[in-house]
Amino acid sequence: MSSILTNTSSMVALQTLRGINMNLEQTQAEISTGKSVGSARDNSAIWAISKVMESDVRGFKAISESLSLGESTVAVARNGAETVTDLLVQMKEKIVGAQEENVDREKLQSDITALSDQIASVVGAAQFNGLNLLNGTDDVNVLSSLDRSNDGSVQASDITVARQDLSYDAGVMGTGASLVGGSALTAADAAATGGNVTVQAGAGQNADDSSTRDFSNTGNEMEITMSTAQSIGDVFNLQINGTTVSYTADSTTLNDVSDGLTAAINAAGIEDISAEVAGAVITITSTSKFDDIEINGDTTSATTQFSADVEGAAATAAASSFTGANLQARASEVTFSATAGVSEGDGYRVSIGGTNYDYVAGKGETFEDVAKGLKIAIDGSGLSDISTNVTQDAATGAWMLQVDNDGAAMALQVNGLADGEATGGLAGVDDIDVTTDEGVEAALANIETYIDGAIEAAANFGSVEGRIETQSEFISNLTDSLTAGIGSLVDADMEAASARLQALQVQQQLGVQSLSIANQAPQSILSLFR
Repeated sequence: MSSILTNTSSMVALQTLRGINMNLEQTQAEISTGKSVGSARDNSAIWAISKVMESDVRGFKAISESLSLGESTVAVARNGAETVTDLLVQMKEKIVGAQEENVDREKLQSDITALSDQIASVVGAAQFNGLNLLNGTDDVNVLSSLDRSNDGSVQASDITVARQDLSYDAGVMGTGASLVGGSALTAADAAATGGNVTVQAGAGQNADDSSTRDFSNTGNEMEITMSTAQSIGDVFNLQINGTTVSYTADSTTLNDVSDGLTAAINAAGIEDISAEVAGAVITITSTSKFDDIEINGDTTSATTQFSADVEGAAATAAASSFTGANLQARASEVTFSATAGVSEGDGYRVSIGGTNYDYVAGKGETFEDVAKGLKIAIDGSGLSDISTNVTQDAATGAWMLQVDNDGAAMALQVNGLADGEATGGLAGVDDIDVTTDEGVEAALANIETYIDGAIEAAANFGSVEGRIETQSEFISNLTDSLTAGIGSLVDADMEAASARLQALQVQQQLGVQSLSIANQAPQSILSLFR
């Protein structure tokens, strides 16, 4: 049926043309923007995913900048620590050179002072954008990643950079909880124990267990008693720290053996060892500062016997030989717990003759660091007649600070308090003194501690720098991958769009012609009425 009111063909042609024009408009938009999904209207799911990924990409670009800043900061600190290490090695050369007495120690001291000033300058200058990792103990966090979980939440991840304090800061003792169980510990006859520390004076050890030991230059004694007369030709031997002294009897008088062995001991010239005799009793005295003296004895006599007596141990039974009798070192001992830990801010104080010497632990330090820090503090004071040593008990693993007094008796106390401000890792470098024999000896021991600390600092920074560099490379690659992924979701296929555009343009032309033909249909009806 033909109608002048309803042109069905025109309507179909118009709808077709509208669809073609819509597709053509979309294709032109793809070509002009380069995106197949330019808005949520195009594909809401893909658009939402792409926007989340785009926000992550922007976040990772910010992280990349953070990593670059962190890497530069750590690199400056590492270079500073390496430079400090080199300067400390140069300082060690000067200290070694000062070991000889026929050198100009004053000139060497001037060189050491100049190196110390240069180290302080390097530590102070090793900062990047105001952040110095060679001063202080607080950790620094470098933003390293954004981790997105399955529920869509995002959490930041950091690379922690531990500061390596190479400053000269002396630290500040805290006012917190006692670390020694209350009041300060005073060295006495029996070891004073409290909290994390045990203190015992070393001087004055002898055969009388009730004697009072103190912190002085008094030697430690062992009594060797001879019993029962010998025969002519009997041989008597004493091994004193590996040195053997002997006496061959030329009489049957017992006291002649003790006299002969005493003379042999003194003639042997054993360092820190002397002997005297009273009847059949030989008293051996040791003034060894830091080393125990082991004494063994034996004889070929069938009749004469030895017994050895020293404080703190039962006298050996009279026999033709004895072994393992020890004279303890003269130095007083400050022994730290083998089981307790050290917290940042824990401060320990050694008081010698009323003068305090402190060390406050930094982050991650141990009692080894505390013992060595106290040694450095005492050595740097230049105290006359005072020398120190740090050792570890082979049996318990406990670290021990030995303090020797080669002068008159004085008070020795130890205290400990929490919540202090940490001592700098190079505290005491500016107090190194090689103008005296005692100073040279202490400097040679302490410089190794400083060098080890600087090397460890440089190594730690190098390790963190490598981690940051690896993370930075990963973030760069991850950003590229995310960008490529976003492109695969929303970017237009320009080759397909070009082909589609040409096809739609042809369809548009045909649609226009079809609509034109359909619009002419009513004209044919008009001809029926002519």
